[in-house]
Amino acid sequence: MISSSLFHRYPSSFVSNQPQCPPHHTLHTRKILNNHSPPASTPTPTHHRREKDENIRDEARLNSKSHNFSAKYVPFNGDPSEKESYSLDEIIYRSSSGGLLDVEHDMSMLKQFSGEYWKALFDSRVGKTTWPYGSGVWSKKEWVLPEIDDDDIVSAFEGNSNLFWAERFGKKFLGMNDLWVKHCGISHTGSFKDLGMTVLVSQVNRLRKMNRPVVGVGCASTGDTSAALSAYCAAAGIPAIVFLPADKISMAQLVQPIANGAFVLSLDTDFDGCMKLIREVTAELPIYLANSLNSLRLEGQKTAAIEILQQFDWEVPDWVIVPGGNLGNIYAFYKGFKMCRELGLVDSIPRLVCAQAANANPLYLHYKSGWDEFKPVKANATFASAIQIGDPVSIDRAVYALKNCNGIVVEASEEELMDAMAQADSTGMFICPHTGVALTALNKLRAKGVIKPTDRTVVVSTAHGLKFTQAKIDYHSNDIKDMACQFANPPVTVRAEFGAVMDLLMKHLNKGS
Repeated sequence: MISSSLFHRYPSSFVSNQPQCPPHHTLHTRKILNNHSPPASTPTPTHHRREKDENIRDEARLNSKSHNFSAKYVPFNGDPSEKESYSLDEIIYRSSSGGLLDVEHDMSMLKQFSGEYWKALFDSRVGKTTWPYGSGVWSKKEWVLPEIDDDDIVSAFEGNSNLFWAERFGKKFLGMNDLWVKHCGISHTGSFKDLGMTVLVSQVNRLRKMNRPVVGVGCASTGDTSAALSAYCAAAGIPAIVFLPADKISMAQLVQPIANGAFVLSLDTDFDGCMKLIREVTAELPIYLANSLNSLRLEGQKTAAIEILQQFDWEVPDWVIVPGGNLGNIYAFYKGFKMCRELGLVDSIPRLVCAQAANANPLYLHYKSGWDEFKPVKANATFASAIQIGDPVSIDRAVYALKNCNGIVVEASEEELMDAMAQADSTGMFICPHTGVALTALNKLRAKGVIKPTDRTVVVSTAHGLKFTQAKIDYHSNDIKDMACQFANPPVTVRAEFGAVMDLLMKHLNKGS
């Protein structure tokens, strides 16, 4: 779903192959747009209906344009004087020293085009069906995976998710008038993981066409990663292998990889144990690793940050709050915002908040220690099951991002996150427990006066609430041990008689008056 704020902004002049400058653009920007064809931009249609032997991939192939944009793997936060780098076509997850890798774009080539140019180009692609730009990820292709052929892309036109003005929740519970929720869970498989998986599976599709030794793609998952991986692999005809911790994910999450034909192994361990095993297996077998240790995923996830800026007409919010488990997402948001600043689309970046469940809070403990030596923890059970991770792979990425944006880490107890979820649902939302963690962080920062009543704040919702119906049922049934469930709203049993029904209705209506 695309935010309604996106639809009213784009004049008809933006639908052509070369987007024209809006009236407020500078003469310099008009000259750039007129003299340089947008890289692989939307082709002007020549007919209303395709011939029977044509499709949108054929159109993309015929209208593709050459460019000099490129990207490569480099050691994360490495010494700029070091020359270690790898092609994205190499199957590699760690640097020579064993550290994380990052995808580095050739910024000098991207800077040949102004920030106004990139804004006009990205805005012109929103809501189109032209392959592959109907995707919120691939509409930023030049900043994501610039060298992949459009024909190799595996996409469900993910992204372009709703940025919802949480008017009633903000006013009723927080005294805020500019609170927004980025519903990344309104996506193909119901979570933000689609944003990264379309990039990773597309690259695997490319590698297999190059006859690289890749027999399938594997991941460890607490639910959503496996759903995204299995869906995109099924769309591409690529085998998917999933390691899940037994009895630690919701049935709605478990059924997705099964339905999509993945080979699912249910293991008697937690996520960290699954992660250890999948890394060992992918070191021995030609199975491509799909967890966020693989930095390709983050290239897709960073586009959610760019979308937020688009949806605010390229104005920067004050705060963005992101639930954190394996911690790749908080770095992805930072990277997206930073790239927009570096390329001149905006002149600042928001402060980031990483929200963790208190039962799985290694980053929070690290932050509270003043970034002293990091110590993994044993993650305990949490309703926010997707972030039940005690030894996050992307800890270094998260710390780097938070330090560079004056970020904050906040934790939420089980009761706090479930109450926050119930409050949000009572105002018309239907959020996941992880979003409840983020809303708890917002509530605590508001109570301390860190976030002001008029601060423009975005809470990132990472998964659809329908994946967590059992948790909601247990809460509203007052069936959670040692939890007050103060906002529970159970159904009321009443005799099927007019008088009995009227008595209850009058009592209920008078209570609300």
